[in-house]
Amino acid sequence: MSIVIHEVSHGFMAERFGDNTARNAGRLTLNPIKHLDLFGSILLPTILILSKTGFIFGWAKPVPYNPNNLSNRKWGTVWVAAAGILANFFITIVFGLIIRFSSGFALPSGFYFITSAIVIVNLALGIFNLVPIPPLDGSKILFSFLPDRAFSFILAYEQYSLILLLVFIVFFSDYLYPILTFLFHLTTGLAF
Repeated sequence: MSIVIHEVSHGFMAERFGDNTARNAGRLTLNPIKHLDLFGSILLPTILILSKTGFIFGWAKPVPYNPNNLSNRKWGTVWVAAAGILANFFITIVFGLIIRFSSGFALPSGFYFITSAIVIVNLALGIFNLVPIPPLDGSKILFSFLPDRAFSFILAYEQYSLILLLVFIVFFSDYLYPILTFLFHLTTGLAF
């Protein structure tokens, strides 16, 4: 559901800037069925779980938007990209505060397991999507601030995006772990 909220947030922000593509495609819904991607939502996570890799990775179908329809293309693109990340951080803060302020109550251990998992998943989604490698949202934010003469660089960079993303996941994703643990502790007051 966190990925669905992330994607729907992109669509609502695009609509706020004048693009109705997501609404016209029927994608401004929290119904997870509308956002399922056969490979990214079902097959890949299943393969990773069955192979016991130690991490699960996946995605939903991106909510479509047309940057040409945005009332302000530069800032519209920045805010559309940032909307998903901000939605994940908002969910993190809400559930982090629930954990923090419920610590004095006698609640079942399952409550803390579920709420902690929600915080971790949303933190991971938010942090990971800040990485400036296409198709992640961080790249759209970065590219919006580059001058027009950087267009050829952006095209070349996007050609290698899948390779760069795989290299990042395999070799550099461990560097996100200390950030994740620090922010988890900051929001919940709990150790990771």
